[in-house]
Amino acid sequence: MRTVTLALLAGFTLGVTAPAQAADLDYGVLRGPDYEPEVAVIDWNGIYFGGHGGYSSASANFKDAYKPLIANALRASVAESEFGASTLLASRGSSTEGASYGAFMGFNYQFDETVVGIEADYTHFDRAISTSDGITRFKTDSLGYLHTVSLAGSASQRVEDYGTIRARGGYAIGNFLPYVTGGLAIGRVQSNQTVSIADYGYDVATYRSNQALTSGTAVAVKNFGYANGGFDQNNPEAGTPARTVIQNNKIKTMGGFTLGAGLEFAVTQNIILRGEYQYVMLNDFQKSSGGGIAINTVRGGAAVKF
Repeated sequence: MRTVTLALLAGFTLGVTAPAQAADLDYGVLRGPDYEPEVAVIDWNGIYFGGHGGYSSASANFKDAYKPLIANALRASVAESEFGASTLLASRGSSTEGASYGAFMGFNYQFDETVVGIEADYTHFDRAISTSDGITRFKTDSLGYLHTVSLAGSASQRVEDYGTIRARGGYAIGNFLPYVTGGLAIGRVQSNQTVSIADYGYDVATYRSNQALTSGTAVAVKNFGYANGGFDQNNPEAGTPARTVIQNNKIKTMGGFTLGAGLEFAVTQNIILRGEYQYVMLNDFQKSSGGGIAINTVRGGAAVKF
């Protein structure tokens, strides 16, 4: 009987103390020293769209900006054949800079850590690049005239806006996606060229002969290119030349290419921030205003991904 009683007491004691001891166990220790909380994996797949803003610098070389206008105005003339008038004005490069902004949209496809996709963007810039030059040349030409050619020119190209369509490739590192991009660009540019031309002269031999007269009648000095009443037979250097102003204004579409690189950060699975550098080169394939336009942009953006 005593044996049965001791057995019952021992079982009762174990039943009470075992749960209490179990409650004191630190189950974190059972997880082991290598345990780490699970990190959410960003899925870069999907369609996205967003907006961007930044700072752009644009430069134009204005190659041969004045030459077509002058060559056409002075075709088959002594000014062109002997002075090479259409080549006298220098087409100097120039630049401008300022804020730019726009929107973008694209699609990503991810396999393992590699992300590829395609993206289109629109940028509003609306800045003008301008240049100017002036020159005067004179000499006695083959007809015996003291011939003067005076030119003044100005040119500008206003980049209103442009867009690109690009391929992208990147490598996902956690929440970050560094990438490179490249593709085609197209821009809308308002082009303006203005040239003022004065082409005038007088028969220098006749004028000098008249000045040497001590008696007799002076001969009328032949002249050309002066305003009405602007030539003084006794003082040709004080004459008023006539000026012709020629303008060429148009809005044109320029095409080219773009290259860039950037870094995206996924705030959540659906909210993405980015920083990006973009280079755009627009070319004037029609050669109507000369040269191309290079645009360098540093910008930031935010997008929603679906």
